[in-house]
Amino acid sequence: MTISSGNGGDASENLSVYRLRWVGYGLLLFALVDTVHSFLMANPADPRFGINLIGQFIERVVVPLLGFALVFFGEFYGRKTPEKLALRFLSWLCLLLAIAYFLMIPPLLLQTFGLKSQVNAKAKEFETAQLAQLQKLEDQLKNSSPEDIKKIATQLSAAGASVDPSKPDVVKTQIEAQIKAKRAQIPAQVQQQVSQFKGLTRNAVKWTLGAIISGVLFIYLWKSSRWAR
Repeated sequence: MTISSGNGGDASENLSVYRLRWVGYGLLLFALVDTVHSFLMANPADPRFGINLIGQFIERVVVPLLGFALVFFGEFYGRKTPEKLALRFLSWLCLLLAIAYFLMIPPLLLQTFGLKSQVNAKAKEFETAQLAQLQKLEDQLKNSSPEDIKKIATQLSAAGASVDPSKPDVVKTQIEAQIKAKRAQIPAQVQQQVSQFKGLTRNAVKWTLGAIISGVLFIYLWKSSRWAR
């Protein structure tokens, strides 16, 4: 790109080049700070740690992409030697970032499907445990004598439940109804746990496409900044 300074209009245009470059450097600095912050705030104990971290990088990639594009604007016009050396580094950095974004895709997909297995296993474990607990209560209730039910009713009444210890048959019916209601709620609770993964799957697909697009754009920036190398 050739930029002349033969008249006032050209001079104003040349100043705009410098402004755009400084905005570009500012965006790159902002992206660097944001990246460091993402690593510092990450929680390795979270099973979705890797997926969320990759997702953050892809969601915010527009900032460094725009920063590189603005920094490279005007090619060597008005550049001093130190900046030319920095541009060489930034050009190669575009290639490294392209590789990095392409390399994000395999772990993103592997962790997503690995997490799917964990979510399904935990949901099945939750369902089995809840059903077993309710079945145990149901069996105990069937084998309980009226005196046992009175004791249970007294305990429930002391805990704030609206039951009458003097009517064990009514208390038994109430407890059976609660067990039936709890059992009916279990499928919805299991589905709620599984549905959380569906949102993660949609994000994984979006982030995979985002990683591909980001990698391609960084390669384009690297190739188009050949003059800086």
